[in-house]
Amino acid sequence: MKQLRVLLAKVGLDSHDRGVLYIAKALRDKGIEVIYTGLHQTPSQVVSIAVQEDVDVIGLSFLSASHMGLVEKVMTGLKTRHAEDNMVVVGGVIPQADIPRLRSLGVTEVFPSGTPIERIADFFQSVED
Repeated sequence: MKQLRVLLAKVGLDSHDRGVLYIAKALRDKGIEVIYTGLHQTPSQVVSIAVQEDVDVIGLSFLSASHMGLVEKVMTGLKTRHAEDNMVVVGGVIPQADIPRLRSLGVTEVFPSGTPIERIADFFQSVED
């Protein structure tokens, strides 16, 4: 069975990565392969890395209010590169009111701030099965 490959990315100018680093460690502890892009990635960089690394899931982390536009650009980039089969999840400071719009863009799951790490890890493990 193929090991799940997850790309975690901080898109835009947001410089707070404590949460995404915590998620990366928790997923690695569960045996999931994690690739972290680092800070200040553009949507096109995230898409390129996802395609090059042949990942299964792209996790985008936001602590700024820029998530809607940046997620839309990532989703458009994936379609342009014919990589729509990559599952996209979003986490961070995401208002509940934005979740339906994110889902309409093609986001599979949203993990707002305060989501228990067990729920996030369980989600990724269910994708792996």
